[in-house]
Amino acid sequence: MADLGTLQRKYQPVLDTLGQFANIGAKLDDVSLAGEQVHIKAEVPSQVVLNRVWDAIKQVDPNYADLKHEITNTGGDTQPYTIQAGDNLSKISQHVYGNAKYYEQIAKANNIADANKIQVGQKINIPVRA
Repeated sequence: MADLGTLQRKYQPVLDTLGQFANIGAKLDDVSLAGEQVHIKAEVPSQVVLNRVWDAIKQVDPNYADLKHEITNTGGDTQPYTIQAGDNLSKISQHVYGNAKYYEQIAKANNIADANKIQVGQKINIPVRA
């Protein structure tokens, strides 16, 4: 018989990923046992964040046979973001995509000619990773 605690520990990286985006609207609604599977019900603010959650799921278990999920995108494809003190596009890329190397994609999507010239308070849209 499946044990909720064991499955929850297994999928903790997924729950942690959802938590990383709580400040921009990600919301964990439920973690429970559904038969032999852990049931994760959540809402995310964009396809960008949904893709990041799926990356976490596939890292935990590429087959995710013991996972029942209802993860709903409540927004659009892109993720709005406001530049904060200490940000750079590599840091934002690392946070949103899990890899800093996509900073140029963010720059291009926002018509930023020089990735080193962003301003605190500047509003950008993080695109779905190509």
